Amino acid sequence: MLNSGIALTFTRMRLAFIKLHIAVLLAGFTAILGKLISLPEASLVWWRLLLAVLALLPLVSWWQRRSGQALAAATRWQLLGIGTLVGLHWLCFFGSVKYGNVSIALVTFSAAGFFSALLEPLLRGTRIRLVELLLGALCIAGIYIIFHFDGQYKLGIALGVLSAALSALFSGLNKQMVNAGTSGLAMTLWEMIGALAVLSVITPLYVGYRGDGWWPAGYDWVWLLLLSLLCTVWAFFLQLQALRYVSAVTLNLTYNLEPVYGILLAFVFFQENKQLTSSFFMGLAIIGLSVAVQTWRVYRGHR
Repeated sequence: MLNSGIALTFTRMRLAFIKLHIAVLLAGFTAILGKLISLPEASLVWWRLLLAVLALLPLVSWWQRRSGQALAAATRWQLLGIGTLVGLHWLCFFGSVKYGNVSIALVTFSAAGFFSALLEPLLRGTRIRLVELLLGALCIAGIYIIFHFDGQYKLGIALGVLSAALSALFSGLNKQMVNAGTSGLAMTLWEMIGALAVLSVITPLYVGYRGDGWWPAGYDWVWLLLLSLLCTVWAFFLQLQALRYVSAVTLNLTYNLEPVYGILLAFVFFQENKQLTSSFFMGLAIIGLSVAVQTWRVYRGHR
């Protein structure tokens, strides 16, 4: 009985990591889609959220009829609040793409593991783990080796770092909600609604101030559908399922592979001529080491 329980836990943990890496791969694809979409960052995120909510509504309605469960009003308000952080995170992330480039947005996101190592213990009322801080710092060092930034991208870098801090915060809060047994599908819907609400306030002011476009044109619709259905709804749901078995720190450290996935995808889809240098593989090795160490720690029982 004991051995079967251990085997079941191991299987669930392995499936959680598979789901997490699929979510990370899809996350790496978001920066590429963000570059392809001609809309400014606020309009892009607003359309992304609107399409995601419209896709989720019938799914959650079906789940509630099947399970007979409904979220309490207090839980919904909590999720709406977390959703505002998600919306602001995406606004900063795509702002980093627009004001910098895909590489800058992905690279600066590596700071999420470091922020998570600081924030999650505060949210849980536990001690900060030095090893997790060091692993987060190791990822940042690895990503830094891959790229050398130009000073003209300061705003893009600042938005990317802010995006990482917001990601660490809402991941820690989501971990608490998942541990409380909240449905991942319902969580995704209500957080997307919260994000849509805050972007519905920001976007008209943003577009009016800058005079940017709001309505998608041409292939923007195709990219937005991919961004909303695959890289938002499905990826977010996979991430929440993984959080049932791994910590927010582990999640954010694993997301440090997002820049690598995103860059490799950009290399494939855009057929870039730029050759990967030895610094890329050196940085990749450092990031992989950090993620591998944390994965080993999880399997050893340090979630």
